[in-house]
Amino acid sequence: MLTFIARRLLFLPIVLIGVTLMVFVVMSFLTPYQLVSAYIKSPEELKNQSLDDLVRKYGLDQPAHIRYINWVKNLLKGDLGYSKSANMRVTEAISKRFPATIELALFSIIPVIFGGIWLGTISAKHYNRPLDHISRTFAIIGWSLPDFVFGLIMLMIFYGVLGWFPPGRLSMWADTIVLTGDFVRYTGMNTVDAILNWRWDIFLDALRHLAAPIITLSYLWWAYLLRITRSSMLEVLNKDYVRTARAKGLGEKVVVNRHVRRNALIPVATVSGSMVLGLLGGVVIVETVFDYKGIGLLTATGAQQLDYTLILGTTLFYGLLLVVTNLIVDVLYAFIDPRVRLE
Repeated sequence: MLTFIARRLLFLPIVLIGVTLMVFVVMSFLTPYQLVSAYIKSPEELKNQSLDDLVRKYGLDQPAHIRYINWVKNLLKGDLGYSKSANMRVTEAISKRFPATIELALFSIIPVIFGGIWLGTISAKHYNRPLDHISRTFAIIGWSLPDFVFGLIMLMIFYGVLGWFPPGRLSMWADTIVLTGDFVRYTGMNTVDAILNWRWDIFLDALRHLAAPIITLSYLWWAYLLRITRSSMLEVLNKDYVRTARAKGLGEKVVVNRHVRRNALIPVATVSGSMVLGLLGGVVIVETVFDYKGIGLLTATGAQQLDYTLILGTTLFYGLLLVVTNLIVDVLYAFIDPRVRLE
């Protein structure tokens, strides 16, 4: 196990170099005047210098390999340039928005994973029975609905009609307290910070705003995870060792929980890893529909305003998340299935 982790960590820099090269290749399609925003640290630089001066200053008229080295140097310093849409440096914008996405992901991951696995297991146990047909219909509807359609339905019902779950992250009164009061920001996650500040009114208000996005994400990913779990469970249920366990007189509950479910979790773990990556990546559509100010909405705003610097910065950020998530998923294989020899 330790050998595998060490080998993957040593391989990590090579993967990151590949990610940066891909981003740089995309950047090479832009003109030097478009690229110069990736090197500007503040808008004040534009007041005293022309674009031609800045292009020469940052070496954007030099060969590609020199420009790549200079860009990586800035990257290692944590400098991804200035974002005109966020009106701040890219690293600052990502650091401010990422806690919001983490908060949404954490509240969504637990019900999605456990709910999807539980429903998939029930569906497989009751194969071709009414409960199985209901679960499959539930999954097909959820997986067929586009994110923005289901999100708009949730927004219309729970906010437009019932007035329960408003968009955004906080109500105006709570946002005023957080920004101007004695409220201390520890993590950037409203629910966690509200608990640490003993402000249960803000905690409940944050949950109200999280409810509709969580329902939307949970239902869409439940549907997918249910289908994967069901298919994997049905495949394992037909294995010889499962029939042997039943022949020995083991109860159905023991057979399913001890012999079937664990072996069926291998493809589920892979899907769960991709799901976690998608949630942490921001779920652009869901955050945009509910005006939830996370990484996804930040990226969407940057794309709408052709903010090249921000788009390249968030693309690189997503690449780093992908590498780390894949590493975690591979390591989890050893705990799920002892037959996997990572060493």
